[in-house]
Amino acid sequence: MEWRNRVVSNPEILVGKPTIKGTRISVELILGWLANGWTFEQILESYPNITREDIVAALAFAAERLHEEDTFRCRSLSKAGCSARALAQAKIET
Repeated sequence: MEWRNRVVSNPEILVGKPTIKGTRISVELILGWLANGWTFEQILESYPNITREDIVAALAFAAERLHEEDTFRCRSLSKAGCSARALAQAKIET
């Protein structure tokens, strides 16, 4: 899923938090709803100004950011990279 056409960051909207384009609905908010057990259908019924594709884009955005964070952390731990164990330990310590 290409999230770049749907997720934007504007310093004038929610202090620059990533949001769904054309809304004030943040990626963080969507992730929170999903983490609290909301289904896509419940989100779409409650917020008809976003689409299923917007929700998927929010997930894709978050996944990519987490991957980037893991890559950065891994490079910081060792010049040669790091094992899954070292990466897991670094996550526990933070």
